[in-house]
Amino acid sequence: MDEIKDIASLDRLIHEPARLAIMAVLSACERADFAYLLNTTGLSKGNLSSHLSKLDKAGYVIITKSFRGKYPNTACALTPEGRKAFTVYQKQYLALAERFEE
Repeated sequence: MDEIKDIASLDRLIHEPARLAIMAVLSACERADFAYLLNTTGLSKGNLSSHLSKLDKAGYVIITKSFRGKYPNTACALTPEGRKAFTVYQKQYLALAERFEE
């Protein structure tokens, strides 16, 4: 029954599938622009924007808006806190998965 308690201790903000996808993509790079995240996660523009806002509010990502020539560009990156939270989430998830394999 400890496994059930461990499931409840997972970071719910990260555990949501769309945010987990965003965090996984951002953990593999220094930063990614909105278009790249859109393509890699398969989310709609509205969903991606909404989930990024939640991660930004939590301090897990930083969103930078700029221009490339005349075109707006939105770039996202994990904050140090976000990288740490994702690492902790990964370790908890993998440890939990191993216990369920037994």
